[in-house]
Amino acid sequence: MSRTKSALLGALVLLAGASGTAVAAVPADPAGIAAIPCTVDYKVQNQWDTGFTAAVTVTNNSAAKTSWAVKWAYAGNQKVTSGWNAKISQSGTAITAANETYNGTLATGGSVSFGFNASYSGTNALPTSFTLDGVTCNVDDGSGGGGGGGGSDPSGRVDNPYAGAKVYVNPEWSAKAAAETGGSRISNQPTGVWLDRIAAINGASGSMGLRAHLDAALAQKGSGQEVVQLVVYDLPGRDCAALASNGELGPTEIDKYKTQFIDPIAAILADSKYASLRIVTTIEIDSLPNLVTNTGSRATATPQCDTMLANGNYVKGVGYALAKLGAIPNVYNYLDAGHHGWIGWDDNFAPSATLFKQAATSEGATVDDVAGFITNTANYSALKENNFTINDTVNGTSVRQSKWVDWNRYVDELSFAQAFRNQLVSVGFNSGIGMLIDTSRNGWGGTARPTGPGATTSVDTYVDGGRYDRRIHVGNWCNQAGAGLGERPQASPATGIDAYVWMKPPGESDGSSSAIANDEGKGFDRMCDPTYTGNPRNNNSMSGALPNAPLSGHWFSAQFQQLMTNAYPPL
Repeated sequence: MSRTKSALLGALVLLAGASGTAVAAVPADPAGIAAIPCTVDYKVQNQWDTGFTAAVTVTNNSAAKTSWAVKWAYAGNQKVTSGWNAKISQSGTAITAANETYNGTLATGGSVSFGFNASYSGTNALPTSFTLDGVTCNVDDGSGGGGGGGGSDPSGRVDNPYAGAKVYVNPEWSAKAAAETGGSRISNQPTGVWLDRIAAINGASGSMGLRAHLDAALAQKGSGQEVVQLVVYDLPGRDCAALASNGELGPTEIDKYKTQFIDPIAAILADSKYASLRIVTTIEIDSLPNLVTNTGSRATATPQCDTMLANGNYVKGVGYALAKLGAIPNVYNYLDAGHHGWIGWDDNFAPSATLFKQAATSEGATVDDVAGFITNTANYSALKENNFTINDTVNGTSVRQSKWVDWNRYVDELSFAQAFRNQLVSVGFNSGIGMLIDTSRNGWGGTARPTGPGATTSVDTYVDGGRYDRRIHVGNWCNQAGAGLGERPQASPATGIDAYVWMKPPGESDGSSSAIANDEGKGFDRMCDPTYTGNPRNNNSMSGALPNAPLSGHWFSAQFQQLMTNAYPPL
């Protein structure tokens, strides 16, 4: 998110902020916005000792264009090292960013976004002059100088809520973790609070309700910044491709979702008592991607997903949640974006981004209501596979042809999240969006972790022998045997990534191994049965699930112990 105040370039004055970061002092615009031929929003999203990541959005207020070039110059020794969504070249201190073949059209009033990584030493001063096809542009200051935490929009939100902030430790989860043998090693880690049914808002079965968690977060906050992580998860016809995570609302109960679930949550979050908290809401995991991958004539289609596509209630529900929660200045909405083993294929990747844009502009929502996206929520996909890449070949056969990769474009979550972020920006999401990656269960450490590439006997021995992710199939999702804790929660860990998070609390079951009667709307999914031989969504493979698992969300001690044993980095 970037600031929106603008100034005529000739009146722009750079000042030194209290931290030494360049900020723009912006006087009034006497000419009026209509007289401005173009506007450039340049923002440093992330900055470290030797480099930075920048995002640039150009708005064209003159005649429509079929090609474009933006130019600026640096006052220091900045060197662009890589870029995306533009062809970027450098001569000395002068930079030229020209359109790619797919984004040359720039309508009157239209915008285009691109980004890049660059190195520097000394001072990373903001550029003070930009041109679009030789015409000087107005400047949106986009200040904030790096680290992922600077800059604000008119609501007062910061670019990355995790930067410079503590993250709320749920005392209920912490107590369960600490009660486990060895659990005190991780019981102080922050995890997501799941609002997965209406009763959870006020506290179900004696558990803490939303206000109780926010009050506890205020107590933990002290004088610094504090992030509270919420999972908003109760769509009508929820999780149409699985049963363990089915919800309490039927496919047509969109009005009940709005008035009895989202509205009460919004009313609590809007209480001025909690205005000093940074509230991260993870919006409806396991929802929108189903409309791309599990509908129509696909072998993976289900009647339930076809119903939700037809009635539009996933799109309406997500749009409504984004609009209502996005209107609260200290709320940061992150929309669920599946994971690489779900939408990393060519026929899922771009359509999913387009669908997210549709949802984010429905029911009164706009892209400004989206702070970013989260991948791998409650899943097991490895953060980074180091022993093979998507570009490797074995005896002339591409890694993409291996049974494990199966023509996917991505082999791990980090590469997927960074690429998908660029795709989302290309379809109209703000260039300042950041990604979260759930690393609560994707470490895959322990004695079975490969120490190098597999044998080059075949492409399958190469991939299977070297991959950290030891699931039987990338589509397996329930209580996976052999899994371990992943990277500990941390802010700004990589380019385009706002944080690694533990949104799924380790030790909470994905679903029961057999049918268990309950009043939580949770069904029995055979993917949680260790004897199940699979379905088209996991290529008819064994489920890989642990035995004796309780209902989803309930404490699963055996899983928790396994996660600690196989943690990577090790505990």
